[in-house]
Amino acid sequence: MPSATSGRSGAASVPRILVVGGAGYVGSVLTEELVRRGYAVRVLDRLYFGDAGLRAVRDRIELVTADMRAVPPGTLDGVDAVANLGGLSNDPTAEYNPRANREMNTVAVVALARACKAAGIARYVFASSCSVYDRGTGPDAVDVLQDETSPVAPRAPYSVSKHDAEQALLQMADAAFCPVILRKGTIYGHSPRMRYDLVVNTFVRDALTRGRLSLHQGGEMWRPLVDVRDVAQAYVALLEAEASRVRGEIFNLCYHNVRISELALRVREALRALGVEVDIRPDYGPASVRSYRVSGEKLRRVLGVAPKVSIEESVADLVSRVRAEGRADFDDPRCYNIRWMQLLEETRRIAGVGGSVFDVPGAPGPP
Repeated sequence: MPSATSGRSGAASVPRILVVGGAGYVGSVLTEELVRRGYAVRVLDRLYFGDAGLRAVRDRIELVTADMRAVPPGTLDGVDAVANLGGLSNDPTAEYNPRANREMNTVAVVALARACKAAGIARYVFASSCSVYDRGTGPDAVDVLQDETSPVAPRAPYSVSKHDAEQALLQMADAAFCPVILRKGTIYGHSPRMRYDLVVNTFVRDALTRGRLSLHQGGEMWRPLVDVRDVAQAYVALLEAEASRVRGEIFNLCYHNVRISELALRVREALRALGVEVDIRPDYGPASVRSYRVSGEKLRRVLGVAPKVSIEESVADLVSRVRAEGRADFDDPRCYNIRWMQLLEETRRIAGVGGSVFDVPGAPGPP
């Protein structure tokens, strides 16, 4: 339970956190964690994927159903800090609609930060991505461990949009405004708003439904990995940290760097311990892949934040939940970001509804 604090109004109150994207894969886990810790939580989410992620805490939070590009008046009233996890959240979705990707992941992020600064809200934590470190694969790729001081040159629309937002936020830092950037590795683990388009979760799905794991390009690429529960803990730490320790800072978050081939072996052994046998099959066909290794030492050194949930523990937890709940959502399109967005677009087209699902509701579409 957080201690009472004097809000901007001067009255003692429980700190109120605005979580943008609070119904999403990471956002729903963070929202539950903040509620558990006794914070007052307001969630801003368009609910592209529904509100199932908030089911456990729906009666204990405020929900503002809106697009992050058109934040309703009053949304920032009484807010003490913002965790912005909103936007399009992977490469396929960003590439499907680069315009909406930039509007959400860069323009709206910066606009909300400016509104926070104007409103006197000092803490602004931004959800970025370690994909900005991507160096690609192949004989010419440079295989090095990168930290927050490493030069980056993102190429994909998603990572470019995240990096551009980072740069704008860091320029806003001053004595009264404390933006902080969290670059997350590839996330795994169970969430109330589940995703099976993330590599560990995909491996578990494929093992349970097909009995095999497929390795694009033989699994040669590196990836920094971290459990979704550890991600939520990191956000809390950045929200609670003394401003002088995090103001204008970038932090990487990862539990472990592994090649995808090693990851497949780890998942196979974890599943074998649960009585699930699985085959591993390399695939050297054309595929779009990313590869990068990052250091999470700065976050450990500055704030003592060290992810704890291993790949094997997360796999065991996910399988136990699938077995206990009898989950039948492996084929649910809402568990796959790009598949769901494409379905929404196709549904609108067939129904003859004007505009795009990527447009701001009530606003005219692009010329």
